[in-house]
Amino acid sequence: METLKLEIVTPQGQIFEGDVKSVTLPGEEGEFGVLPKHASLLSLLKAGVIEMEKADGSKESIVINWGHVKVDENRVTVLVDGAIPLAGASESEIAKKIEEAKKLIEEVSEGKAALAAVEAKIEKAAKVI
Repeated sequence: METLKLEIVTPQGQIFEGDVKSVTLPGEEGEFGVLPKHASLLSLLKAGVIEMEKADGSKESIVINWGHVKVDENRVTVLVDGAIPLAGASESEIAKKIEEAKKLIEEVSEGKAALAAVEAKIEKAAKVI
């Protein structure tokens, strides 16, 4: 099974590093997925949810406000301004994390339609946890 290295960094430090089977990113021009041996690219990221499938098959989601991504054949490096990981939270913490994620998105959202789309994705990601 092929994997790629994923690293997600905020100004406060690294929030994720590990091997993943795939990652889906909220690109400026639309959502896109990355698999091992992907063509190299650089892209702006808009407010949304980074979804990843780890090497062990588990799924994890991280809400971001905006950033940049660099994709190489076997490495994805994501630099974001703000992020809220939704994984690793107990049931009592999930609601708090969802509210934090919504506030993060509201700060940069351009319109109610964009905010609603991201909120729906956050709710869906939280149900998977």
